Amino acid sequence: MEDKRITKTKKTLKNALMKMLDEKDFEHISITELCRIAEVSRITFYSHYNDKYALLDDIFNDMLAAGTEDYYRRQAENNPRGHLVAGYVNMLDSILKIYYDRFEFFRHADPEKNPYLASRFYSIVLETVELHTDHVRRRLKLKYSPKKIAGFVCFGLIGFINECHVENTPLEQITREAEELLTDIFRSGILTEKEEHEKMEAMGLEPMTSRV
Repeated sequence: MEDKRITKTKKTLKNALMKMLDEKDFEHISITELCRIAEVSRITFYSHYNDKYALLDDIFNDMLAAGTEDYYRRQAENNPRGHLVAGYVNMLDSILKIYYDRFEFFRHADPEKNPYLASRFYSIVLETVELHTDHVRRRLKLKYSPKKIAGFVCFGLIGFINECHVENTPLEQITREAEELLTDIFRSGILTEKEEHEKMEAMGLEPMTSRV
């Protein structure tokens, strides 16, 4: 277990970085200024992180851990049998929850303003969807690779959320419509082999996947 003093110092640095993002682009944030705002020395900073990118990655890892924990909780509570559609909806809900719970941070993940943040955010969502889809492939015959499906879902999801923001769509509506869209996609059978989907429909079952 990490020493409490180290955890506190890292938290202070993370909070300082997130505060600075309100004022300037990530690329223009210097370690010197970051340390001044966090009230820690450069020596202390470099004892924990190689650079500001490592600090940012640590912030993303914290959020990924929280999102993963939430996903497993949802699976245990409402999808113990590991149904395909319910599994993806749980994953979507976990992503949306972590995104909006920490929206003050994620709103800076603009590809034009902060390309590294945007790239890192996308890669984490992509890895999460790909990992889930890889588990799906153990039980279902998929038409495409987990990486291709993950890319399709991620680009669609992020694009959908961005357009919702442009239209000032309420959060509750974003969540509901995103769930409906994702559900329609996976129930349509466009991502699974035809015979696999028909077999499940004939049995009156929703396509299922193993629990992850």
